[in-house]
Amino acid sequence: MATLLYRLGAFGARRWRTMLTGWLLGLLAVVGLGVSFAGSFADSSSIPGSPAQTALTKMERHFPEPDAQSARIVFQAPAGHKVTEPDLRDSLKATLDATGRVPGVSEVSDPARDDTVSGDGRTAVAEVTFTTKEADDVPEGTLDAVRAAGASAERAGLRTIYGGEPYETSHPPVGPGELLGLGVALIILVITFGSLLAAGLPLLTAILGIVGTVAAMMGLATVFDVSDNAPTLAIMLGLAVGIDYALFIVSRHRAQLGAGMPVKESIARATATAGSAVVFAGATVLIALAGLSVAGVPMLTSMGLASAGAVAVAVITALTLLPALMAMAGHRLTPRALRAPRAAVRRRRFLPLIGRRRAMRSAAHDGRTATMGVRWTEGVLRHPVRNLILGTAVLIALAVPGMELKLALTDEGSSDTSSSSRQAYDVIGDAFGPGANGPLVVLVENDDPATANSTAAAVEDELGKVDGIADVSGVDLAEDATAARIQVIPESGPRSEETSGLVARLRTQMQPLAQSSGSYVAVTGMTAVSIDVSDKLSGALVPFVIVVVGLSLLLLMIAFRSIAIPVKATLGFLLSVGAAFGATVAVFQWGWLAGVLGVPSEGPVASFVPIIVMSVLFGLAMDYEVFLVSAVREDYNRHRDARAAILNGARNSARVVASAALIMISVFVSFLFSHDADIMPIAFALAFGVMVDAFLVRMTLVPAVLALLGDRAWWLPRRLDRVLPRLDVEGENFHAPRPAAPHAPAKESTPAHL
Repeated sequence: MATLLYRLGAFGARRWRTMLTGWLLGLLAVVGLGVSFAGSFADSSSIPGSPAQTALTKMERHFPEPDAQSARIVFQAPAGHKVTEPDLRDSLKATLDATGRVPGVSEVSDPARDDTVSGDGRTAVAEVTFTTKEADDVPEGTLDAVRAAGASAERAGLRTIYGGEPYETSHPPVGPGELLGLGVALIILVITFGSLLAAGLPLLTAILGIVGTVAAMMGLATVFDVSDNAPTLAIMLGLAVGIDYALFIVSRHRAQLGAGMPVKESIARATATAGSAVVFAGATVLIALAGLSVAGVPMLTSMGLASAGAVAVAVITALTLLPALMAMAGHRLTPRALRAPRAAVRRRRFLPLIGRRRAMRSAAHDGRTATMGVRWTEGVLRHPVRNLILGTAVLIALAVPGMELKLALTDEGSSDTSSSSRQAYDVIGDAFGPGANGPLVVLVENDDPATANSTAAAVEDELGKVDGIADVSGVDLAEDATAARIQVIPESGPRSEETSGLVARLRTQMQPLAQSSGSYVAVTGMTAVSIDVSDKLSGALVPFVIVVVGLSLLLLMIAFRSIAIPVKATLGFLLSVGAAFGATVAVFQWGWLAGVLGVPSEGPVASFVPIIVMSVLFGLAMDYEVFLVSAVREDYNRHRDARAAILNGARNSARVVASAALIMISVFVSFLFSHDADIMPIAFALAFGVMVDAFLVRMTLVPAVLALLGDRAWWLPRRLDRVLPRLDVEGENFHAPRPAAPHAPAKESTPAHL
């Protein structure tokens, strides 16, 4: 593979104008097609074939609902008053009449007729049905007109709140916070390279890759159901890995230029060596993200595949577009202190003392003196046992809160308290009980209308004996009388463990009635569907962990021909994930720093957060492991000095890995500003997990373990060594192609081994 990448990099360096033109035309074509055939992203949170979803499909067949968007208007009288008072009642009725006349509104319910007035008479809820289909967005003008129709009620003293999906606050995939994160990433790149040009290349390639990815997703949304959270997650990961993968290649290229290697040869070699590691790292992330489809949840599958696509584009961009851009930059990417070494030598004898000190600092950037990474590693190696024990203890302490992680699908109660949909949710919960925001439905179906009716009556009686139910509606028969439904209002909210337990008890207690009557009896409703999704995701977490751990052990064993390295890396990954989950619980469930970070609500996190965080962190942890340990192994294979190999590996890779981690952290943190309840826990967990994994696990625990193991770190049984395939992760064994003909002009030197 390294030889193929060498040829690809050489082609990009030699024909950089052709490569850039092809990339530009391809990008324009993808963007044009994506915008022209753009579809809508789906708000899907169901599992085909789950008990609640199957029952919901049956219920919609017997009780068809209009395919239209709907919203709620919550009216609340001042303290000590009721909406049934004459003045308030008249203003409320006038508001409802005015709302019904708004173009785009097909129907408005009457709270008095539909019994949606609270027991204390202070709160009333009206349902507004729009002519807009469920798959489309209600025009902003229609929503504003509905708000304006409530002016008479507000003048009379009624508090008017608008809730429901049409009034939920939308979160664009990229906003000011994300742009700020890119600015921070650019600053880190400038500090790392000391050059604005070199810093701009990783940022440019990452942005172009994201533009193509999002455009492709928009076009694919017309054919496939793509979750509305998929673009944000794909942008977040695409930016992070896109910048980092380009950073690794540009860093190798600049180091080779500083050593005097010609530009074209350096580009080809950087693509072959660092590019091989990028392919390995990207493939690891791709496998983990694509593995999310195993859970069988369409929403999670689309998020995983979209993110995998963004990572794939980042890898392709780093291997094709980046070499062309580096060739266009030419010698300007050479580190400034190394562009004219001979002139520097001639001037050195005339430099005053302060100038010599500056020269020494410049030389430090080239790795000839002890860098900060080397000094850090030396400190770890002085007391490896102590650092290993302290570091592990810190990680375990951070992971302990993760045992209390609670999962549920987000709803309007997860939105920011300043949004109207969240305010409507809270007022309804206070007035009618928390269960009013998440009603359940018991569906009864039988081909015999008499049996269906009698079974529904028996179910209604049985529901009165179940604990945890606040209210049970009457039996609602379908037109053909072969089905009936009964609405159940739980005492607890839709995201609480009590409601999940209630659904489980109802299914158990309804089973005997179904068997004795031969009827189909099931618990459904959107709350029950969400609970099924959450249970499915929770159940998939443990198998996914087993697969990820096994994959980690296998890949690293193949890459490093060692038993100890994979075991150590996998244990470190599990500690990093545990620490990320523990910090997530502390912030999003306990409320620590919630106000500072702008967390909209405290409570269970989205059910898909753990499995997504695990898949992404797995790939990123393997990135850092590969770039750090491969540098150590390369030095050890040359000199067979375990301790010196650790220090030289840190000298060659610690600075780049630290910069890559800081860039990822800045990108992930920037997505906290979205205030999206689905994305914020993922962004926070990934930022915290990357920080812990890069600086505490890979740059502290890994050197300590390697120092304690010594030569044993690189031991692999001979039988296993013969069975495992050979994988040259760093491309160190590639052979550069020889010149095509003996009489050809002299080529740039191409040693057989890096």
